[in-house]
Amino acid sequence: MDIKEIREVYKQVFVSYDNPSLEKHINKIIELDEYWPYSSTFFCLTNTQDLSFGYVSKNMTACLGLDKEDFYKGGMKYFWSRIHPDDLEPWLAALNDLMVFTLDSIDEPDRKKMNYTWNYRLKNGNNQYVNVIQNTTPLELDSHLKPIIGLAHYTVLESAIKMDITATAKLLNCKNEYETKYFNNLSQKLLTDSISNRERDVIRLLVLSKTSKEISAKLNISSHTVDTHRRNILKKLKLSSTGELIALVKANKIII
Repeated sequence: MDIKEIREVYKQVFVSYDNPSLEKHINKIIELDEYWPYSSTFFCLTNTQDLSFGYVSKNMTACLGLDKEDFYKGGMKYFWSRIHPDDLEPWLAALNDLMVFTLDSIDEPDRKKMNYTWNYRLKNGNNQYVNVIQNTTPLELDSHLKPIIGLAHYTVLESAIKMDITATAKLLNCKNEYETKYFNNLSQKLLTDSISNRERDVIRLLVLSKTSKEISAKLNISSHTVDTHRRNILKKLKLSSTGELIALVKANKIII
């Protein structure tokens, strides 16, 4: 999926009607960044109105090995171009679900109190994919109360850590505590929605440590057909091995 397709999918999200000034937000962020310690987390001021970064913190280069000027010049399009191709569709689905949930289920006065989290893999300066957990808090809403300016925190983790793609929306309640209002495991949804009944049968037996030959006898199909099912399952779920499949099923306590 290229950037034009992303923009088309997200055209309703990026429609905005105001032109708020970023100056006061940028000044606050710059002041804070001067004292912020180096860590595995960096933050940016994001503007979905013009798809730009109003500010990028000093930690970004330490976390990703990328040039801040590329963020300023390329904006969100540059950032998106570095997301792992396999994560683009789940990532878009996560953001779309969060926006639909907010507009449909959160009262207008509370939309300024929302906080959103999602994750994906991103190519760093060494051309290696790392896990990124993004947490965004809206700072400005347009006249339709749609978030357009946000403070985004990014936590970077090693790619060796296998992470499901999830989306979470939290609301700052009357006790000044964030409570989860929405959670969706996109990886689990992919597992439960895209697998055929016969493939489910195969997965059940794989979880029980059955070989292809044993599965073949149990389901009364050829070993070749079993192996075909196994390849198709891994391809659908974007996994590289049966071990990853079994770990995914067990970790999410999914009943196949």
